[in-house]
Amino acid sequence: MILEEMLAREAIRDTMARYTVAGDGLRLADFLAVFTDDAILESEGVPEADRFRYAGKGEIGNWITRWSERARDASSPTHAATFVRHHLATSKIDLLDSEVARARTYWTAWTDIGPDHCGYYLDEFRRCGDAWLIAHRRIRLDWRAPESLFVTAIAHSN
Repeated sequence: MILEEMLAREAIRDTMARYTVAGDGLRLADFLAVFTDDAILESEGVPEADRFRYAGKGEIGNWITRWSERARDASSPTHAATFVRHHLATSKIDLLDSEVARARTYWTAWTDIGPDHCGYYLDEFRRCGDAWLIAHRRIRLDWRAPESLFVTAIAHSN
């Protein structure tokens, strides 16, 4: 492995961490900064109620704004959690060339009840200047606690 490949992998890991911290904190500008302008964010292999697909920063921004507004609306919140923390685990990053990479990353979300739901991200990253940004993120759900605080979250933010 050469230095350039190591730096690319570390930049991709940094992008994943920035996505996670910004998403958990509902920080719109920081969240959008990790995506290419034409990015796609979608769920895949999930129950119908959890399906979504947003194309472009505009649609992604509208979704995270709705999520944020509903999360702060006590009369009809997005979900019942008082906090959410996504923890990233194993991540296999494949550099396809100097401009494109793919990754598979396992995650677990913790909320008030403990482990709430988990799955993995299937990502395509694209180099944009010195940064590696998410061009396509497919979110797969492997498991959700029976009492998950996110059962209605997607439906409430669409």
